[in-house]
Amino acid sequence: MKASDLDLLTGVSAPTVHPGGGRAIVSVTHPSLAADASVGQLWSIPLTGHAAPRRLTRGFRDSAPRFSPDGRLLAFVRSVPKSAPQLYVMDAAGGEPVQVTDRKLGVSQFAWSPDGRSIAFVSRVPEQGRYGTVEGIDAGSERPRRFDTLNYRANGLGYITDRRAHVFLVPVPDVWAEPAVTPVAEADGSTEPAPAVPEAAQLTSGPWDDGPVAFSPDGATLAFVSARHESRDDDLRANVFLLPVDGSGEPVDATGAHGDYSVGELAYGLNGALYFTAQDVGESGRDFVGRNAALYVIEGQDAAPRPLTDAESQDYTESDIVAYRDDSVLVRDRSRGALVLTEVTADGTATRLTDDTTVVNGVGVAGDVVVLSIADADTAGDVALLTAGGLRRLTDFSAPLRATGIVAPREITVTARDGYPVHGWVLVPEGEGPHPVLLNIHGGPYAAYTGALFDEAQVYVAAGYAVVMCNPRGAAGYGQEHGRVIRQRMGTVDLTDVLDFLDGAIAETPGLDAGRVGIMGGSYGGYLTAWTIAHDHRFAAAIVERGFLDPEAFVGTSDIGSFFGDEYTGTDPELMRSQSPQAVVGQVTTPTLVMHSEDDLRCPLPQAERYYAALKRNGAEAELVIFPGEDHELSRGGRPRHRRERFDIILDWWAKHLPSEVNRP
Repeated sequence: MKASDLDLLTGVSAPTVHPGGGRAIVSVTHPSLAADASVGQLWSIPLTGHAAPRRLTRGFRDSAPRFSPDGRLLAFVRSVPKSAPQLYVMDAAGGEPVQVTDRKLGVSQFAWSPDGRSIAFVSRVPEQGRYGTVEGIDAGSERPRRFDTLNYRANGLGYITDRRAHVFLVPVPDVWAEPAVTPVAEADGSTEPAPAVPEAAQLTSGPWDDGPVAFSPDGATLAFVSARHESRDDDLRANVFLLPVDGSGEPVDATGAHGDYSVGELAYGLNGALYFTAQDVGESGRDFVGRNAALYVIEGQDAAPRPLTDAESQDYTESDIVAYRDDSVLVRDRSRGALVLTEVTADGTATRLTDDTTVVNGVGVAGDVVVLSIADADTAGDVALLTAGGLRRLTDFSAPLRATGIVAPREITVTARDGYPVHGWVLVPEGEGPHPVLLNIHGGPYAAYTGALFDEAQVYVAAGYAVVMCNPRGAAGYGQEHGRVIRQRMGTVDLTDVLDFLDGAIAETPGLDAGRVGIMGGSYGGYLTAWTIAHDHRFAAAIVERGFLDPEAFVGTSDIGSFFGDEYTGTDPELMRSQSPQAVVGQVTTPTLVMHSEDDLRCPLPQAERYYAALKRNGAEAELVIFPGEDHELSRGGRPRHRRERFDIILDWWAKHLPSEVNRP
C-alpha cells in the first residue's frame, strides 16, 4: 500500500439487521483524495442466498443506518459538504430519503422509539448569536466568551459551553406521502411558507452535555448519559438519567448514588433491564488511569446497579451494548489487540463468540441472526455473519487494497529484561534484506495496537521498512495492572518494554538490520519517542508527532489538561519533571522531525513548538511540520490530502536519514 492508495481504505459501520433476518445495512466509507473528505453510502448485504451486496444510497456521506422496529423504514445520518449532518428516513426497500431534521449544528446519535413513530436524537444547541445563528455574524464577529469552568473546549469541536448537546424527540414523517413542493409567489407577492422538516421537541437542557440515548422497551422512558452533579468540572463522573417521554417528570439520576461511575454506553435489554458500561473512577472521581469499563445492569425501578463483569480481566471501553436474548446482551471485550464479541448473561456469565485476533467493530442482531463489522490482517473493514462454525464473511471491500500489496503482521511475544512478557507484531517487506527497521509506538497510553490491517504500517512496509510495534506496560487489553503500572512512572517500564521488544524482534526475525533503526510515535507515542531519544542514542532519526511533551504546560492548554497530567505524571513539580521530555530535551542528539496539527486541542501546538525550539537551540538537527486546519485525529480522520502529504513527509524524512532500497533521496 502506498500513500496514494488511501482511497481504497474502507471503513464499515455497525450493521443494522432487518427484523426478518434476511439482510443487513451498513455504511461503507473511505477517504476520497478527489473530494478531500471522507465519503460513503449505505450498502445492503443479503444474509441468505447468493445475491451480491449492493449500494443502497448515493449521498456524499451516509452513515449510522438503523432499521425501524417493524423493518419498514431505515433511518440514517447524511452529511454534505459545508453543511451539518442531518437525520433522514427512507422506505427500507429503497427510494428517495426524506429529511427529518435541520439542526444548525447537526445530529449525532439517535434511537428509534419502540413503536417506530418517533426518533430521539442528540444535537448541540448553539447560543444565540454564535455559530451562524445570526446572518452576517461570523466567528470573528461574535461577542467575547466568558468562562468560569476549567473544561470549556474539546478536541475536534472547539468551544463547548456555548453549544451543549441535548436530547430531542421528532415525529417520523410519512415517506410514502406526496412530496411537498416549494410554492411560488402569488401575483400580489404573497407566498405560502416553504415546506419544513418535522418540528422536534427539546427534552433536556442545562449547562451540560446529554447523550447517548436509549428507549425503554415500552417506550415510556428515555435513558441517557449526563454529568449534572455540582463537581462535574473537577471530576470525570457521568451517570445514567431516566426521563419520562411524556414530559411528566424531570430526569432522575439512576446511578450517581450507587458508585463513582464514568458511564460510557447504555442500552435496554429485551427483558426491560437497563445495561450500561462504566469505569470506576474512585472517590476522587478522577482515577481513570488504566481503568477498564465493566458491564452493569439495573433491574427494575430504583434498583441499584449490579456489576456483571470483572473490570480487571474484561474491558468494554470500546464497546456498545446490543440486546440479544431475553437475559443477555452482546458487548466487545478489548483484549490483547483484539475486540472480542462476547455474550454476557444476567448472572454474569461471559461467553466469547469470536477469536482472539479479529477486531469486531460493530454488531447488529435480529433474533438469532448476528452480523458483525470486522477488521483483521486481510481487511480494514468487512461484514461477516456469526455461525456455529465461526464467521462467514459476506463482503470483500478490501480486495482492491490487498491488490496493491499487503503484508500480514507476525504476532510475537518478547520477554523484557525483568521477565515481563511484551506482546506485539512485526511486519517485514519482501526481499532478503537486511531491512531498516521502524519502531512504532502507539498513543494513549491506555490504547493498543492490533493485528488488523493498519494503513501506516502497510505504507512503511511498502517503502522498504520492517515495522516493529508492541503494547508495552501502560497499554490497554492486558488487565488494569498492566495499564496502571506507569501511573506517575511514565518513561520507566514502558521505555524498557519497547526497547526490549525491539531487540527481541530483531533477534528472532530474519532480514532486520539492527544497526539501522528509526523510532516514531504519536500522542503518547510522541511522548515516549521524545523520552526514548533523550536516553538512548542508537536511532538514525526520530519522528515525534502530536506529542504530550511538557506536563507543566499541558494544564490550561489541553482539553484534558485539568486531569490527564495530574493522574499520569502527578502534581509535584519535581515528579513531573522526572517524566517530562521537555526537561531532558537537552540530551537529544537524534535528528528529529516534529509533526503537529494547528487545531490540536488534545496535545496543543505549543507542546510541539516549545520542544522543537529547544532542539534547535541545543544544536540538534530538527524540523517542524504544522498541518493547518487539522486536530489530534489527523492520521486517522484528517483531510485525505493532508493524510497523503503526511505520509510523503514521513517517507521523505526516512529517505534522508534512514534510506531503504525503495525509499531513497
